[in-house]
Amino acid sequence: MLQPKRFKFHKQSRGRMKGNSIAGSRLEFGGWGIKSLGRGWFTAEQIEAARKAISHFTKRNGRLWLRVFPDKPVTQKAAGARMGAGKGEVEHYVAVIKPGRILFELSGVPEDMAMKALGQATKRIPFPTKIIVKA
Repeated sequence: MLQPKRFKFHKQSRGRMKGNSIAGSRLEFGGWGIKSLGRGWFTAEQIEAARKAISHFTKRNGRLWLRVFPDKPVTQKAAGARMGAGKGEVEHYVAVIKPGRILFELSGVPEDMAMKALGQATKRIPFPTKIIVKA
C-alpha cells in the first residue's frame, strides 16, 4: 500500500475539509481523468483498488497517473482500550479529497476502453466523481 517513507510528525489531527480543491484541478498529463465532485478521505487501499481496476481493464496498455497520495495518518485505539492513555497508533493513511480534485489520469488507449476503465475505477471511490476529457 502507499504510505510516506519519512515523517516529520507521525500523528496528525483530523482537520477540516471545507472549500474546493484549487491545486490539481485540471488535467495535466493524460487525455482522460477522474474528477472528484464530493469530499472525503481516500484511503491507500481504495486508491490501490481503483488503480488495479484501471490497469486490469486496459491490460496495462497506455499510461496511468495517480494524482493523489495518502500522506495523512489516521490513528485508532485498540478495541478494548479504556479512556485516556493518549492517542492511538497509526492504523492507515488517507488522502484528503476536496471537490474539483483530479484523482487519476489515463492516456494511450482508445477512448471507449478509457471510459470503461475509468468507469470501473469510479465504483471503488467512496464519493461522487465524474469522468472528464481533455478539451
